[in-house]
Amino acid sequence: MSGDTARVGRVERTTKETTVLVEIDLDGTGQVDVSTGVGFYDHMLDQLGRHGLFDLKVKTDGDLHIDTHHTIEDTALALGAAFKQALGDKVGIYRFGNCTVPLDESLAQVTVDLSGRPYLVHTEPENMAPMIGTYDTTMTRHILESFVAQAQIALHVHVPYGRNAHHIVECQFKALARALRYASERDARAAGILPSTKGAL
Repeated sequence: MSGDTARVGRVERTTKETTVLVEIDLDGTGQVDVSTGVGFYDHMLDQLGRHGLFDLKVKTDGDLHIDTHHTIEDTALALGAAFKQALGDKVGIYRFGNCTVPLDESLAQVTVDLSGRPYLVHTEPENMAPMIGTYDTTMTRHILESFVAQAQIALHVHVPYGRNAHHIVECQFKALARALRYASERDARAAGILPSTKGAL
């Protein structure tokens, strides 16, 4: 992939439970247009786009009359697939990225490897408030699991401390955004080079 090639992904996912459209441009300016019907999730996806400097469009119509699970999960799956598509052949990228983000009393540490192998390590404080609006806080890990499975990346997310559930979740998305941004950016010193001794990612 040349340095002039647009790094964009577009995924449509339709099931009996949801209809999802995700479009992402890795070399954007953080322009975000998100609507899932789950307010706090929209807020988190907005963080992902803005802090990652990804142009991100997400439109999800899900079975919210049941609960938010399918809507959240299927959006994360489509987002991961679109991110992988946008990465293309990964030639010339940094591959690794990490970021630590505080949000008042909470702290998130995120490290990513755009390895082509899905793996998630995730820890956050126990006994969090179960809900933030209509957002089930147990879904954060499942969002990351779903994203990782489709993006085929290794992701380590650690929240060593925090008290407010909103802060605990939000600092994870902000740190994830920056780590993905750093890992996916093109390295001027490695133009035309695949960052792997195996010759494949």
